Amino acid sequence: MKRRKTRRLYIGEVPIGDGAPPPVQSMTKTDTRDVVKTVAQIKELHEAGCEIIRVAVPDMEAAQCLGKIKAESPVPVIADIHFDYRLALEALRQGVDGLRINPGNIGAKWKIKEVVEAARERRIPIRIGVNAGSLERDILERYGHPTPEALVESARRNIELLEDLDYREIKVSLKSSSVMDTVAAYRLFSERFDYPLHVGISEAGPPPQGIIKSAIGIGILLSEGIGDTIRVSLTAPPVEEVKVAWGILKALGVRSSGVDLISCPTCGRCQVDIIKLSNRVSESLSSVKKPLKVAVMGCPVNGPGEAREADFGIAGGKGKGILFKKGKVIKEVPEERLLEELLELIRTENEDNKEH
Repeated sequence: MKRRKTRRLYIGEVPIGDGAPPPVQSMTKTDTRDVVKTVAQIKELHEAGCEIIRVAVPDMEAAQCLGKIKAESPVPVIADIHFDYRLALEALRQGVDGLRINPGNIGAKWKIKEVVEAARERRIPIRIGVNAGSLERDILERYGHPTPEALVESARRNIELLEDLDYREIKVSLKSSSVMDTVAAYRLFSERFDYPLHVGISEAGPPPQGIIKSAIGIGILLSEGIGDTIRVSLTAPPVEEVKVAWGILKALGVRSSGVDLISCPTCGRCQVDIIKLSNRVSESLSSVKKPLKVAVMGCPVNGPGEAREADFGIAGGKGKGILFKKGKVIKEVPEERLLEELLELIRTENEDNKEH
């Protein structure tokens, strides 16, 4: 899948743009002023596969907690700032790895310049986060509502504020709750600029609707080579955002990590509880980080052939099933031992590979 050519920047040590694999981001949903809970959630997200974390900075007390959070975070930390340039300056002093801020909404040009100079001194990138719900009043009046063109115009205006200060460590997002408006905005932007893009669907909602919107919007863009880092926004625990993000990347073949579970939808021929079995397999292999394709099929006749691309698999029948590897049957197994035998095969194979 060919990627659009964009500039390279770094969030901490994580490369963004210029062909780097798109990292998965999320945002904490704790009170940033509660350092213990915030760090605990960051570590939980890291374990799930989050590679960059963003934290809200609503006031100076929160900003002054960022140093402690950063010191314990296993991933780079981005400070999310609105309106108050002093919060951005404090976040930079606390050692964050990135800022998410709209230069146009923090006031006079001298305030923007202070933030830019502090970011430049520390070589910290700034993400211009354009959102359909917070466009500049004159842009809304000109376009009537948050059109894709309006989102790109807002991004252009904010980019120029930074470029006028000779600052180009810029990442951009153009989010809307409308999937197709978001896709159109990113397409338009990509035709005009080469700054790296953070992609996602804003206020996508709870699962399953939020997952569907995110998968369609982010999936379209990534399939067109647009997007240098992604965040799925769900009204759900943030770990779910990370799981969905990785699911999108794996489905498109953009990146691989952990288990890609293949399972049949079941039909009238199925004589084993595939729904229960596949859920147990997924849960048992949830901690696996190595890319692995595992199949759980309901038909011992067609299962191995239909899932021949899987590294390992099981197929159930009446009271018994089969264990297979790369489409080839290894042995027949009693139904109640299918999961146990599958896990043992995966464990044994992984140990053998380590020895070699």
